[in-house]
Amino acid sequence: MTSTVRRAGAFALVGTAGLLVPAVTRVAPELVAAIAGAGPVADRLTSQAVATVAGTLPFVAIAVLALYVVDEGFVFELFARPGDREDGRLYGLAGFALAIAGLALLALQFALPMTVFSTAVFILSYGNLAEHLVRAWRTEPAVATAGFVVGGSVLGFGAGLATVALTPESVPPATLAFFAVSGALLASLLRAVLFARDDPLVMVSAAMLLWLFADLGVAVSPLRIAVALVVTGVFGYVSYWLDAASIAGMVTGVLLGLLTIVLGGYGWFAMLITFFGVGALSSKFRYDEKLDRGVAQENEGTRGSGNVLANSLMALVAVVGFAASPTHVPVSPDVFLYAFAGAVAAAMSDTLSSEIGGLYDDPRLITTFERVAPGTDGAVTWQGELAGIAGAGLIAVIAAVFESLLPLGALVIVLAGVLGMTADSLLGATVEGRYVGNQTVNFLATVVAAVAGGGVALVLGAL
Repeated sequence: MTSTVRRAGAFALVGTAGLLVPAVTRVAPELVAAIAGAGPVADRLTSQAVATVAGTLPFVAIAVLALYVVDEGFVFELFARPGDREDGRLYGLAGFALAIAGLALLALQFALPMTVFSTAVFILSYGNLAEHLVRAWRTEPAVATAGFVVGGSVLGFGAGLATVALTPESVPPATLAFFAVSGALLASLLRAVLFARDDPLVMVSAAMLLWLFADLGVAVSPLRIAVALVVTGVFGYVSYWLDAASIAGMVTGVLLGLLTIVLGGYGWFAMLITFFGVGALSSKFRYDEKLDRGVAQENEGTRGSGNVLANSLMALVAVVGFAASPTHVPVSPDVFLYAFAGAVAAAMSDTLSSEIGGLYDDPRLITTFERVAPGTDGAVTWQGELAGIAGAGLIAVIAAVFESLLPLGALVIVLAGVLGMTADSLLGATVEGRYVGNQTVNFLATVVAAVAGGGVALVLGAL
């Protein structure tokens, strides 16, 4: 067993102790009654205080020991990361324990669901262990990432089930599975872009995402979560196998796909996966020729998490808005459907107009119509514009078929997509390279399209 596996196992044992937190909420009333026998109100208040102290104090104590007591010996070597050895302090263990203590405090004193707490702790604890076990067997980064997601999901789901058994919380198994998988995907993504010392931030971020879903009261059917897991898993593998996405980009796409299916529906996912698929193929289309012309996507067309998020983040916001309406957001859910479709149509339009238009000569700057070199920010060709319109039309057709939209609704999506594509070109010609980068421009273009599509739907009564 390697030292990294041993260390991950030791951290997992500390994370397993997180189940003490839901356990103490069950036994605290009996302990208080046995000790004091106070009145009902006092019992309730005292029980909460006892549970809070008993649930958080062990992890605070671990952090104190890690920072001020344990500086050598077997325990130090077991938990020490390379930076810890240089400083003689177990900073990694202290941060890990304090993150658990902070989440426990939120669960015991505030509204954080106990199932969210335990799921988030186990996702990181056992996701890390599974990843290091896989790395000891296979060195491929994609396989190790899959190990983290699978290990974190399975153990996070188990922790959720155990918490339901220990507490009065009632959460359906399908919802617990959704929490575990979505949390594991987010944690995996964050770990791909952050450092190992940032694990406490990863744990807290996963808990905050799951808290949002719990607050929205997302209803998850077993069939939908099963379909989502199979479809997004296959999509992730194929995208990585075809070099269409980096590992971070693959995880981002899988997470977005999962959320789109569960929170939106199959039609929403069909639009998103069409953009990912067609966009990836268009980037690879005549790639060598684009490379010679200086207009090719970097990394041989492989898209990273930044590119995926820039084109899809606004669509994700629309999906969450759909799940929150009309209970939490006093807007018709159909408005968010048009915002989502508009954002995806804009991403598709912009991608196709760039990838296809870049193959043709005599591009013109959209602001002055003067001829410029291929690849100039804000340059357009009539071939690229037609390709962009066709891309928006494809998304509109998918939306109309799956969501039973009227022709007027489909037209709104096309116009929103073309407007977003045009906004991307205008921003490229005016601010890109001076004030913002390409990914920011892509994101702003999808915002324009989402606001246009959702705004028209709102004014016209969701068409």
